[in-house]
Amino acid sequence: MLNSTKSNITYDKKNLDNKTLLELYKNMLKPRLIEEKMLILLRQGKISKWFSGIGQEAISIGVTMALRKEEYILPMHRNLGVFTTRQIPLHRLFSQWQGKANGFTKGRDRSFHFGTQEFNIVGMISHLGPQLGVADGIALASLLKNKKQVTAVFTGDGGTSEGDFHEALNVASVWQLPVIFCVENNGYGLSTPTKEQYRCKDIADRGKGYGIDSFILDGNNIIEVYNKVSKLAESVRKRPRPILIEFKTFRMRGHEEASGTKYVPKDLMNAWALKDPLVNYQSFLRDQNILSEKQELKMKEEIVHEINEHLKMAYAEDPIVSSASDELNDVYKSYEYEHVEPKEKKAELRFVDAISEGLRQSMQKHKDLVIMGQDIAEYGGVFKITDGFSKEFGKHRVRNTPICESAIVEAGMGLSIAGIKSVVEMQFADFVTSGFNPVVNYLAKSHYRWNQNADVVLRMPCGAGIAAGPFHSQTNEAWFTKTPGLKVIYPAFPLDAKGLLATAINDPNPVLFFEHKALYRTIRQDVPTDYYTIPFGKAALLSEGNDVTIITYGAGVHWALETLDKNSDINADLIDLRSLQPLDKEAIFTSVKKTGRAIILQEDSLFGGIASDISAMIMEECFESLDAPVKRVASMETPIPFINQLEDQYLSKGKFEIALKELLEY
Repeated sequence: MLNSTKSNITYDKKNLDNKTLLELYKNMLKPRLIEEKMLILLRQGKISKWFSGIGQEAISIGVTMALRKEEYILPMHRNLGVFTTRQIPLHRLFSQWQGKANGFTKGRDRSFHFGTQEFNIVGMISHLGPQLGVADGIALASLLKNKKQVTAVFTGDGGTSEGDFHEALNVASVWQLPVIFCVENNGYGLSTPTKEQYRCKDIADRGKGYGIDSFILDGNNIIEVYNKVSKLAESVRKRPRPILIEFKTFRMRGHEEASGTKYVPKDLMNAWALKDPLVNYQSFLRDQNILSEKQELKMKEEIVHEINEHLKMAYAEDPIVSSASDELNDVYKSYEYEHVEPKEKKAELRFVDAISEGLRQSMQKHKDLVIMGQDIAEYGGVFKITDGFSKEFGKHRVRNTPICESAIVEAGMGLSIAGIKSVVEMQFADFVTSGFNPVVNYLAKSHYRWNQNADVVLRMPCGAGIAAGPFHSQTNEAWFTKTPGLKVIYPAFPLDAKGLLATAINDPNPVLFFEHKALYRTIRQDVPTDYYTIPFGKAALLSEGNDVTIITYGAGVHWALETLDKNSDINADLIDLRSLQPLDKEAIFTSVKKTGRAIILQEDSLFGGIASDISAMIMEECFESLDAPVKRVASMETPIPFINQLEDQYLSKGKFEIALKELLEY
């Protein structure tokens, strides 16, 4: 913390000309004046919330001016100066804060929770950590495209306690990514002081642990920030690598205005008030005869006039009007499916080989497609799906990752922002829990929030039947079919797996592609050898009959086929869903209205699974056609056990035949 006896800031302008020195001042003055106006509007109820950056302006302005306009910045909610220095029209910012259509999120998100490709800014989400990994992905794209650009990403002292901080810095170090990690150490995470956040002397000390250069800067000294970051940015452009900078500063107002600052000792607040970056720099410029009173008055008048004029524009804008179709249509990026018909040449492939071949052909089709995952390069992945890929496509495109699912999902998001497709392999679908937040809160919501798609496919080896126990056997698709913005695909046959994977990679939206491990080397099929696609949202009708409709997917398809083979007297429509989101409702309803009976088989445990939703839809849409209650068959309400006899008892496979016959006898 600041020693109150050393409150003066020492400026060394070095080779900076007066024009730059004045520009630094004007760029700091502008967000300060905007904030003062916003605090008035907040009290008047004209904006809903405000996170103040008063006292921290030097960091935002210094970093932004040090970067080139084409270089991405990922700011936080106290970095208004990033947005104003990038010259975003104020009326658009005001519209954003008032939930108007001319903002950046169509009223769907608030404050600085948005991005804009026009100004190369990617805003935060409330979960602070993910943007650090997203910055890694953007920087990786810069590296792959040899752009010689740097990416700057902000976080606070509180955010450094999150696992994403560790993962992002570690990945950036291992891959030598051109990222500047900017930590605004303002003394408190909401009300929790830094002494309760970490035990090291300085956050910058952590750089040694990651093997990266780190620096401590006076975050209230605009010249020091600008000069040092400019020098570091130029160095990183020439020799790509990550840099960690800890900016020492202070938050002069509450975490947000409702929080207040009663938890801050008064003498500490007074000491930092003497280090106000704007007031101190103003005094320096006046002492150096660089800024006259007349110049300053003119600056203020121009900025205040701009604020008032742009507020009028925002106020004049009509309240936002939307419709259900508008909202639903923005959940996913629009995509015209391109059907590629398979040619006649076929070869018998196992399920695992079909996925490998489909992935390889997509790598050939999309020349910058990147695959990321644990042990996927020379080792070829634990299931050998990417065996030989690193030799064929290079390690720059087939990237081994540290064990850090969260950062790698986030890196995929960053690649998408920079225009590159990616496939992320979860070594086991169970491990997605370590990256759950960026999947459901970043990938799924970005297009709806600010029109930025997440062109990421997550490959999800899943399922029981191989005695792998509670942490390698889950089929957890229901976690994601519940989440708007994600597409969920779950093939049961090699031919479908190959074609659907090609479509998943072509689709610019986030896709979770489930691959049942027990099918990898047990299911074979003649599969077209060339590249082809299969549309999402189209179920496959594997058998036809009038007795009952069987609805299932994944391994359940094969369990149902075995049951029908044993019971030749049962004439059933067997629907293999293949695609869970989007779901082929028409195929389900058409069949059920014909047969009058429906049974839904899933491997997942019963409560909260997709079978429950399908059952509810059938009851709502086909009730008058039903001759019996809709039947659901699922696995036990326990974690998945390891030993075979317990796993067999757990699985729905052994219950299906009895349940099917009970339904037919109803």
